[in-house]
Amino acid sequence: MIPIRVGFFMKIFKKMGFSLIEMMIVLAIMGILSAIALPNFQTYMAQRRLNGAARGLYGDLTATRTQAVSMNNRVALNIDNDHQYTMFHDDNKNGTVDTGESITTKDLHPTYHDVLFSTSPGTVIVFYPNGTGSTGTLCLTGASGLKLKKITLSSNGRVKLDEATSCP
Repeated sequence: MIPIRVGFFMKIFKKMGFSLIEMMIVLAIMGILSAIALPNFQTYMAQRRLNGAARGLYGDLTATRTQAVSMNNRVALNIDNDHQYTMFHDDNKNGTVDTGESITTKDLHPTYHDVLFSTSPGTVIVFYPNGTGSTGTLCLTGASGLKLKKITLSSNGRVKLDEATSCP
């Protein structure tokens, strides 16, 4: 407050700041804007989780191919259920995880809680020592209303990430 002299002994203080009504109007406007923005933000975050899971799986597939070439051994990725997959060195070339084969299991749900595989469990993608691999398609789904993420593997070992409206 700033004092203003009115007379010889009297001081009147000029009020500075916001009134209660002004503060309530600002809070009401902020509440309305938050209510409008929240659904868009939730959709945005669901899309980011789906993209993150797809990029993580894409990275794991390219790393699996690189391991197959560098170790001169078959390396495979198996879809265990709707949110887990296993990468393993297929030493005996049977396409399944056996005792003694090194394995790494990854789970999507700790980080991407609403992302699921729409690819059936038991699907195995194999990469060979020369860099080629088995053909296949892996699909990821997120919250309803989002486009699917499709990862396509060609026989020459190429891994491709796309958006899709449906998956085979």
